[in-house]
Amino acid sequence: MLFFSLLLALGFTNEIPPKINKVAAQSFVAEKPLPIANTMSFKEGATIRFKTDPDSIVASYASSKVAADKLRLRLKEGLRSGTISFDNIKKAFTNQLVDNIIPHWYGTPWSFGGHTAVPNQGKIACGYFISTTLRDMGIKLNRYKLAQKSPIDEAKMISCGSAINKVVQNTSEKAFAEIDRLTKEGLYFIGFDEGHVGYLLKREGELFLIHSNYLSPVSVCMETLKESRVFKRFTKFHLVAISHNETLLQRWLNNGTVL
Repeated sequence: MLFFSLLLALGFTNEIPPKINKVAAQSFVAEKPLPIANTMSFKEGATIRFKTDPDSIVASYASSKVAADKLRLRLKEGLRSGTISFDNIKKAFTNQLVDNIIPHWYGTPWSFGGHTAVPNQGKIACGYFISTTLRDMGIKLNRYKLAQKSPIDEAKMISCGSAINKVVQNTSEKAFAEIDRLTKEGLYFIGFDEGHVGYLLKREGELFLIHSNYLSPVSVCMETLKESRVFKRFTKFHLVAISHNETLLQRWLNNGTVL
């Protein structure tokens, strides 16, 4: 018990990987990250993951982080001058994170205690994937402290006081239907009871799970929520809006601290 408590204190959240069975889902591997728009048509059970050249991805990732900061400054000025609305900010933030920050991480191996800060170099746990990508998008937070929190406490920090939707159902089909009803186009944080965290993306009416997956492919990937084996193992979920969280986005614009 003492050893387990020590693991939690060090940020190794309790996403203990179950035995990995033979993968029935079809998997696609691309040599370079593709725009999310090109990955929207999924066969049932499909998983998207990417492999990239380590040197080129480091340079590209650094450029994406710089671009995110420049975007933040442009949007802040646009909002101040009245040339854009907050809806424009929501969309721009989401697109930058989903299409330009996160794809660099596809294929990065999962591990229980992984905490690399560099895509495709080292390994990363689910909590560190979330905290690192949010930080690299420009949200001021301590990625270690956020990753060390339980899924519900991580949800509370990301929410910045906004609503947290709790979904409890006895089947994955019912849980999926409720999650679909509670969400609209955009990005969300999703906590899986006490065991796992990830991003939930709704785009063109489809729900996708973007996470550091402890089941096959045992790496960061994007997969359809309905067919996700991780999703099917849980009955309790916590949902927090990211795209539609004006408090969080306002702190991002003003370079304010979340954690």
